Amino acid sequence: MESELPVKKLSLNGDNHLEIDHDDEDNKPAKKNKCLSCLKSSLLTLLTVVGVLAGVALGFILKTTSNTSWSSRQVMYVNFLGDLFLRMLKSLILPLIVSSLISAIANLDLSLSGRIARRAILFYLTTTFCSVVLGMILVVSIQPGKGSKDQEEGTHTALRNVTTVDTLLDLVRNMVPNNLIQACTQQYRTVLVEPDEYVDDIYKWNVSSEMVDGMNILGLVVFSAITGVALARLQDEGKALANFFQSVMSTMMTITRWVIWLSPVGICFLVAAKIVEMESLDVLLGKLGMYFITVTVGLLIQGFIVLPALYLIMTRHNPFSYVSNLGQALATAFGTASSSATLPVAIKCLEEKNHIDPRVARFCLPIGVTINMDGTALYEAVAAIFIAQIRGVDLSIGNLVAISITATAASIGAAGIPQAGLVTMVMVLDTVGLPAEDVSLILAVDWILDRFRTTINVMGDAIGAGIVYYLSKKDLEKLDAKNAQES
Repeated sequence: MESELPVKKLSLNGDNHLEIDHDDEDNKPAKKNKCLSCLKSSLLTLLTVVGVLAGVALGFILKTTSNTSWSSRQVMYVNFLGDLFLRMLKSLILPLIVSSLISAIANLDLSLSGRIARRAILFYLTTTFCSVVLGMILVVSIQPGKGSKDQEEGTHTALRNVTTVDTLLDLVRNMVPNNLIQACTQQYRTVLVEPDEYVDDIYKWNVSSEMVDGMNILGLVVFSAITGVALARLQDEGKALANFFQSVMSTMMTITRWVIWLSPVGICFLVAAKIVEMESLDVLLGKLGMYFITVTVGLLIQGFIVLPALYLIMTRHNPFSYVSNLGQALATAFGTASSSATLPVAIKCLEEKNHIDPRVARFCLPIGVTINMDGTALYEAVAAIFIAQIRGVDLSIGNLVAISITATAASIGAAGIPQAGLVTMVMVLDTVGLPAEDVSLILAVDWILDRFRTTINVMGDAIGAGIVYYLSKKDLEKLDAKNAQES
């Protein structure tokens, strides 16, 4: 008769003592502990997603229970907790970008820093340009602006207050700020002043400059990168300062861990306030519905087909498990509509969930936040062509090429703040001869599209960092071995 008792496997351990391998019944507590550990590690991500859904539900409940439109003061009350959360995240941006870049570059040798930078910049620029082309293909194929009631024949005579050349030159000027303290709060912008006597040629207008509110992240990134290179060249002499920035970075990440536990509540009220502020849901389903669908489809293709495919091809690893570990960062990006504000959370997800080397994560993500705007570039290309379709402006192949180049450049110059894409949209509209005022045609749905494109921006930053880390693994191992020998 066969025994019904559970069979125990006997084996010898390293000390030649007999050990018993317990059966599955005995392993149940271990499996239970493993499940609890997995749930605990994903708890914050789940709570953040719940915060987004709760914000949508709360917003619609508040909106439908009121017979009158909400005043700006009432919206401010709803948004209060969300605004506090956003302020906390924004307060971390400056010390985080400066310390992360300087410490990351200072801890790498110069040749490796250069290779990582080239890989990151090449990837970010390539994906940004691909997203522009994807958006243009979709909007030209779907033609959401054709047949609109707002369509008008002829051209506009409205005057433009910016030129593409001036905007590109401002981009370069902001890379070299003349005052680092001022760069923490303001950036440079050229404005055209209408002469006393009207002239049709925009280039005959007077030019003046002004400093506008908004952190000059591009200038701070360039300065931090140069400082990191200088510290790397100084070696032992610069080690004390490099260690200081490393300590600042560690401190900021500790504070970040505290702040992001507030993200479910903060994001809930940020989303709810935006829905309450929305004039009418009918706008999304009406004349702007096809434009909204076109942009959304483009963002979904870019975020869940193009970027994962690139990750799979370059690393041979499962892209969706990588993206799933970014859930907390993506939910934060959707809630805050700011890739800069999401930076602390994204760094945490890369280092703790996807196990990206901190030197790569802290090097690539600040660069990505500055120059990689896949979602913004796609949106700007689609919006410009959509507005041209509404106004009955026929676009040639040359116009489309100009839009693709300008949208790529404009997205690089866009600040990582909510609805920054609207500012650079003026530059893209100028390319096809449309006035800045036509931006108002898409304002009704921009608040929700801003959240979608920010989410794709953050996803592109993170996937780029993952690919760069994979390509740089051997270089990092050699550097670690070299440092181990020297110590």
